[in-house]
Amino acid sequence: MRLNNLKPASGSINKNNKRLGRGQGSGKGGTATRGHKGAKSRSGYSKKIGFEGGQMPLQRRVPKFGFKNINRVEYKLVNLDTLQDLVTNKKIKKEINFEGFISLRLAKKKDLIKILGRGKLEVPLKVIAHKFTASAKSAIESAGGEAIIIK
Repeated sequence: MRLNNLKPASGSINKNNKRLGRGQGSGKGGTATRGHKGAKSRSGYSKKIGFEGGQMPLQRRVPKFGFKNINRVEYKLVNLDTLQDLVTNKKIKKEINFEGFISLRLAKKKDLIKILGRGKLEVPLKVIAHKFTASAKSAIESAGGEAIIIK
């Protein structure tokens, strides 16, 4: 390597761009390729997101409908057949509590759990959750188990 071999990395130098707004002699003086007047010719111009040149923007033209309750409480739903599968696969024995649901990845730390009545429970099981449907509670108790609500 010698001084006569040195050159910048390919693509790092772009010499074909003329400097804008540096006088008429540069070929890009005067309006500096911005045209005449209007917001786009001004310094500091930036188009707002969704701006359509003064036309009513799409997000305001499209009708809004429905209602979203900000106080809605979301539950992670677990059915009785899921609990029965866990018993048959020997992942739970006689009891499942909130920590058990988390360790089995049926819920996360901040979730609330609701037990639903789909399926059949064939073993007595102590289930501790935030909510139970009436059918789930009766099915658990008829199998000889216990349904305990977390406050």
